[in-house]
Amino acid sequence: MDRDFFLTINRIGFSKWQKGDILLAELLWGDPDVTRFICASGRFDADDISARLEKEIYNETKYHVQYWPVFELSSGDLIGCCGLRPYRGGKYEIGFHLRPQFWGKSYATEAATAVIDYAFSVLKAEALFAGHNPNNVASSKVLLKLGFRYIGDEFYEPTGLYHPSYELRQNYPL
Repeated sequence: MDRDFFLTINRIGFSKWQKGDILLAELLWGDPDVTRFICASGRFDADDISARLEKEIYNETKYHVQYWPVFELSSGDLIGCCGLRPYRGGKYEIGFHLRPQFWGKSYATEAATAVIDYAFSVLKAEALFAGHNPNNVASSKVLLKLGFRYIGDEFYEPTGLYHPSYELRQNYPL
């Protein structure tokens, strides 16, 4: 796969979602192992996938951030996505969705570390917010490893659940 990357680190290249990326979006968000913690039904249908792709493209156009598609540099394979979206109070929310074959290989931590650096150094973010489905233990471990601090549970309408929520400020001591 031949993609343009606006950011590369170690094993990962960050690209930007484009209108022609529906097959990549289906590969990621069409996998129920990826979406089981993202929405109440646990599955995205074709309309959900298309809407998600459009939302990411819109966020890039309007806010210059998105949950960017990330690729393994050695193979060119889509790992998943990792990035930012606007959050209330002038903060950004960080998130990542990885394809199952890339779980447990530190890709989430590696990608999120680059996104955190980008948020603080390029975007001059004051703080980052993150949340995860209460049943997603792996995401909790990644966020804590990255230095996020638990700040309480927040209702997340797409799942209908209260998600553990976290914050990372640039001045938090690690």
